[in-house]
Amino acid sequence: MKTIESAFGAAFLAQKRESQSIPQGDKKIIRGWVIYDWANSVYQLTIASAIFPIYYNQITRTGNNFTVDFFGLPIINTVLYSWAIAAAYLFVALFSPLFSSIADFTGRRKAFMKMFTWIGALSCGALFFFDKKTIELGVIAFALGTVGYGGSIVFYNSFLPVIAKPEDQDRVSARGYAMGYLGGVVLLVMNLIVVMKPGWFGISNKFLPAKLSFLSVCLWWVGFSQITFRRLPKFIYGHKTEGKSALFGGYKELRLVFRQIRRLPRLKIFLAGFFFMMMGLLTVMFMAASYGEKQLRLSEEILISTILVIQLIGMLGAWLFARLSGRLGNIRALIISLAGWVLICIGAYYIRDAAGFIAVAACVGLVMGGSQSLARSTYSKMLPETEDHTSFFSFYDVMEKLATVGGTFSFGIIEAITGSMRNSILVIIVFFAVGLAFMLLLLKRRGVPGSWSP
Repeated sequence: MKTIESAFGAAFLAQKRESQSIPQGDKKIIRGWVIYDWANSVYQLTIASAIFPIYYNQITRTGNNFTVDFFGLPIINTVLYSWAIAAAYLFVALFSPLFSSIADFTGRRKAFMKMFTWIGALSCGALFFFDKKTIELGVIAFALGTVGYGGSIVFYNSFLPVIAKPEDQDRVSARGYAMGYLGGVVLLVMNLIVVMKPGWFGISNKFLPAKLSFLSVCLWWVGFSQITFRRLPKFIYGHKTEGKSALFGGYKELRLVFRQIRRLPRLKIFLAGFFFMMMGLLTVMFMAASYGEKQLRLSEEILISTILVIQLIGMLGAWLFARLSGRLGNIRALIISLAGWVLICIGAYYIRDAAGFIAVAACVGLVMGGSQSLARSTYSKMLPETEDHTSFFSFYDVMEKLATVGGTFSFGIIEAITGSMRNSILVIIVFFAVGLAFMLLLLKRRGVPGSWSP
């Protein structure tokens, strides 16, 4: 281990001679950073949320038989799909602290970001070859695409405090989010036109429009990310701590943050509620299209259009909950959103047709954006007096990824046991109800000395 870390140290000294100071607030660098959100968000909308889940269900179904053969193991198609997501996010959660430690020690954050970008984008491109004869290829490519997306985001986020001044970081982050939303919607609309009107493009194969959309994600992601990679600094230094392990520094930082959180009662309760809330929310985000296609047999035109509606209403929802939190406080606003989630999921359990699905989706859009933005801002306000915000947000990101693992894995388990995706909704209701209980408990602890009261 000492030899490995010595090698990293030698690389650090050699590269430091090549490095130049990185001015904070450089508009060209910031514009390049923001473009990456435009580049990679197409994975989240086209692959994770809209077109791929529908295509996957169509490819892996034969009549009313939903069982597929995965390396000789018979398994329900949507169970395999949910577990592929869980495996990908588990990998990112477990190994991102390791990769982050190496990147911080050597200064090669951009190199790691590039690596995950190529893994993710090429895996999305490989989905073009996914059909009934290549089930294993499709599942593995989807999982690797998810790893690429999740891994690249870790290093993308880590550039923000380096390139932007502290007073500008919220504004720059919001610009990135807005560009990501816009980029994802633009490409999804383009792909939706091809899916709905293949004859306009001389396409007769019913599966080809979806395959072309996977290829478009690859080209879009790779193409626009080159702008980012040309503008971001090659090496980053000045943040290396003396005596910090090149391999395990990230894990040690997470352990230190965990110890601090255990001594902060309100923050500890909030994170417990946040974990269960994200288990439910992220599972809904990943599995909604699959549920609509498989359980309700909705057409891909209705499903993809509904995903777009969720995105548009989500912006309104984020604004509404921001206003609500200003009037009632963050915790009360989160309690309202969680109560809304419980009611929405109860409604989803009973829907049987397209009208019900669209109505539930509209309600999801209202609470989804608000829930995520409120959770992050509330966490930020509840942090103790510290200069090490990066480590606290690394802990937050790892918790979010583990919540994705727990939620999607549980969703698959329930379907595997009961044979129905509808029954899996019940476990999501439990997640939101437990999260609501923690937030109500948090509201009762407003008077704890030394704690922040939102």
